[in-house]
Formats: sequence, C-alpha cells, structure tokens
Amino acid sequence: MNGFKEEPMPVVPSAPPLQPPNSADQTFSIINYGCTAGPPDHFTSSPPVPWSTGLCDCCDDVSSCCLTCWCPCITFGRIAEIIDRGSTSCGVSGALYTLILCVTGCSCMYSCFYRSKLRGQYFLVEQPCTDCCVHCCCEGCSLCQEYRELKNHGLDMSIGWHGNVERRKRSAAMKPAVYQGMKR
Repeated sequence: MNGFKEEPMPVVPSAPPLQPPNSADQTFSIINYGCTAGPPDHFTSSPPVPWSTGLCDCCDDVSSCCLTCWCPCITFGRIAEIIDRGSTSCGVSGALYTLILCVTGCSCMYSCFYRSKLRGQYFLVEQPCTDCCVHCCCEGCSLCQEYRELKNHGLDMSIGWHGNVERRKRSAAMKPAVYQGMKR
C-alpha cells in the first residue's frame, strides 16, 4: 500500500517466573541481610513461620521477663528501636509508651502496631489470635515474646540497632579470607 512491507514482530522470550523460596531461605534477619531495608521483594509471599517461643514462655528468659514486669517501657523501647531499624530511639519510644499508658491506659494499642511490624519483617504467624487481642489481653507476655524473638534472631537487645550494626560490621571484618589452593 505505502510501499512498506510489514514484518512480523520478533518473539522475545520472557523470564521464567519466580519460584517460591526453599525452606532454608525463609528466615530473614539482620544476620542474613546485614543492614538492608529487608528481604528481597520476591520473598514477600513466603508462608508464615512459627514464633521461636510461645506466648507464655516468659520464664525462658528470666531477665527479660523481670525487665518487662517492672519496666515494660524499656522492653517496648528496645523492641521498637530494633523493628524501626534505628529510626526511633529506645528512649523516645519508651517515653511515648509510658505517656500513652499514663494518659489513656491503652498502651497496648501502640505496642500491637509494633507486633504487626515484627511479624511482617520475619514472616511470623499471627497466633494465638490477632495482634491487637494478644496485646490487649496479655501485654507483658506479648512484649516478652517479641523481645525473645528478636534475641533468637541474633540481636543483642541491650545495645540497640546501631550497636548491632557495628557488631555485625566488626565480625564481618574479622573473618579471615580462606583461599583454597589449586585442585586437580
């Protein structure tokens, strides 16, 4: 018609679809991913994993249980600092928790938000009921469980986010490089 000959469009092969991760790839923490913002996007559809300890296993870590019993604001502040990856400090989060507790008596509404964030970061199952119900019915036990979960992921809760990042950098720098010789 116009003197132009229509040529067929070239076929471009598409990339294979992403496969779900195997069971070894389902646990993510600062240890696995260093200081990144989180796991890769294709892992967001991972099946939920169980908590490392139960809700009522408070006596598994007596020191955190006592800390939570006498000063839940400190426990919450430490949890919030780690979950927020250092963008909020332990002191600010703990003070806000205490202020909400003193003014309204409903600090559980604030802390249940962080339980949801923690579950999202580590792909944890929402159990034994919703996050809000767990915090409203048993605030102390839920804070202890979250604290233990973060400790079980290799974090030292007493040094905060930035301390854990520095510790991770030091341990990575101290690992000797192992070179293997030629093999036949």
